[in-house]
Amino acid sequence: MQNDIDHLLNDHLVRWHNWCSRYRFGKGYPSSDVTCRQSRTSKQYDYDNGAIDASVEDSIAEAFDAAMDRVEQPYRTALSIQARNLATGATVWNSPRLPADPMERSKILMDARNILLKVLASTGVMG
Repeated sequence: MQNDIDHLLNDHLVRWHNWCSRYRFGKGYPSSDVTCRQSRTSKQYDYDNGAIDASVEDSIAEAFDAAMDRVEQPYRTALSIQARNLATGATVWNSPRLPADPMERSKILMDARNILLKVLASTGVMG
């Protein structure tokens, strides 16, 4: 059970990092024409090209971002660095705001993950 929660939190951290970094592929068709900004185009094809899924991903990322805003320092920095390391697939990023001792850093990260999980549970993002 704990392994599933850790995996899910890691997945959310990677998605949040990518969302914050704006590494997104364009999905869907433009909702308005350049010459007619007040008119809306049809959304009939948005189910087929993934635009609805992208909208759901954006909503989840916004909720996760709001939860991250409620995490105090230095825990937020620890989570941000872990998100970046998870997104790149290597543990190469660190921060001078965190302790130099690896044991202290890992304790701060563990505490940060617990704090974030409590915030996510209280806001309904993860249950």
